[in-house]
Amino acid sequence: MKRVAKFEKVSFEQFLAGWGDTLGISDPEEIRNIYDGIRLPKRATAGSAGYDFFTPADVTLGPGETIRIPTGIRVWMEPEWVLKCYPRSGLGFKFRLQLNNTVGIIDSDYYDSDNEGHIFSKITNDSNEGKTVSLRAGEGFMQGIFVEYGITLDDDVTEVRNGGFGSTTR
Repeated sequence: MKRVAKFEKVSFEQFLAGWGDTLGISDPEEIRNIYDGIRLPKRATAGSAGYDFFTPADVTLGPGETIRIPTGIRVWMEPEWVLKCYPRSGLGFKFRLQLNNTVGIIDSDYYDSDNEGHIFSKITNDSNEGKTVSLRAGEGFMQGIFVEYGITLDDDVTEVRNGGFGSTTR
């Protein structure tokens, strides 16, 4: 098995800046407690391909509701690798929990961005059965899988990333 990456927490200052009004929590001391409790992504079993990302705080989503989750996580990875993020399959199956961009793509050069490569997730409870999704702080909600990729023979890109969420097409 190739070892190609390492998860880290972003700084508290970056987490606080990215937190915004998530879940209506604005007290810096409470946000500090949330930050201190962040768990790094990990695999559940030796055969798991995906690294589970955990909610930093309690999340409840009624049918059709959406929330942006600052994970407090960044990842360094070898060049020519990408982290692909998906909802945990059980949550998708039971509740139709969806990532709003369908698949999150975390490029290796995102690590060096101004926001420290802070990984965010925007999820929607797409239930058509009226089900509410409740996730406790520290519960897995998304999984990331590292994938190696290639480029074309005539690729000559030299641009350097600074930012996320569509920053490379501005």
